[in-house]
Amino acid sequence: MEKLVLTIDDDKLTHLIIEESLAGFCKLLHAKEGEEGLRLINEHKPDIILLDIEMPGKSGYQVCQEIKQNADTKDIPVMFLSSKEALIDRVKGYSVGASDYIMKPFNAQELMARIKILYAYRQQCVKLESDINKANKTAAMAMTESGDMGRIMRYVGQSYHANSLQTLSEFFLGFFTPLNLDVVVVFWYQHKSEFYSLQGGVCPLVQELLAQHKDAQRFVDIGESTIINYPKLSLLVKNMPVDESEKYGRYKDLFPHILEVTNEKVVTMERNEKNYQQAEQISTALEDIISQFNAQNITQSNVAEQFCAQLEALNTAIELQKNNLNPADIDSCISQLEHTMQLLVSANSDLAFIKYQFEQVTQSRSEFLQSLRHKVEDIEPANNQDPDIELF
Repeated sequence: MEKLVLTIDDDKLTHLIIEESLAGFCKLLHAKEGEEGLRLINEHKPDIILLDIEMPGKSGYQVCQEIKQNADTKDIPVMFLSSKEALIDRVKGYSVGASDYIMKPFNAQELMARIKILYAYRQQCVKLESDINKANKTAAMAMTESGDMGRIMRYVGQSYHANSLQTLSEFFLGFFTPLNLDVVVVFWYQHKSEFYSLQGGVCPLVQELLAQHKDAQRFVDIGESTIINYPKLSLLVKNMPVDESEKYGRYKDLFPHILEVTNEKVVTMERNEKNYQQAEQISTALEDIISQFNAQNITQSNVAEQFCAQLEALNTAIELQKNNLNPADIDSCISQLEHTMQLLVSANSDLAFIKYQFEQVTQSRSEFLQSLRHKVEDIEPANNQDPDIELF
């Protein structure tokens, strides 16, 4: 289906630039001022609205407010086109319901890219409408549960079993559903940002807003919205009851509990993933060592055979444990690896000597056997270890 884009702007040049930029990309409608734009919106229900801020009559902010107050048009993404570059203007655009904000002048590639993102965002929201209905039913059931702290304890239990950000976000957002709050959460995970909301998609302007306030104070109030920041996540509550002081205070006391639990869970997930990567690196390194020893022509040496067997036992133990590694396991693994590397240095010296002895054809057989026996006795303490010993 061809995308329908409505441009509301009093500047003829802007309409011309948009027409040229989006030719063949989508179908366009044009309005020169706010009232005409609102009429076309109600008549055609466009997929995306490009809206100027400063116009005669109604400003872009006023037009956007009316669009979002209309139940039939509130879900249409609005992108502001403006020469205003201050953060306060972007925040005001967000406050009246805009989904994106683009600076004039703009190029065709940037405009098309942003329209694609907004179109995908709206399609995603439509697709997930059935999931929202399901969430509402779940919310009705959750309302029968015990009070706030009871829900927190229930969430703590759920989060314990979450092994991915997707699962964790579902439990996290489910906590807010009974409160009838529209929230967005972003996880600052391994130098990346992962956004989640009950609507599925998170528009670019909201993403930018959360990113810009990431390092701000714990609570940031923007109109009827509130951002709550923790090191590993930030929560945006779009409809915070700022006019209801009692409920507002209750939420400000309640939400840090769940955010603190979630923050520690994300820290643990990052640590476990790092431990898993370390275990993978150890396992790969040991496999390479074993391959190199097996490639050597020393299979007749008991020293080499027993040492390789020991390395294989260590590698097998790591493979069995790496999915459940914790910091204590890593410390034990590192200690065992250091001990094994000491054996490796000693064995490498012994094997080099044995190879040298094989090459000395002028030495007598008795001297060779005596030297070999002496070297085997040197590393017998390592070879006499119980092969079934638990390494971790």
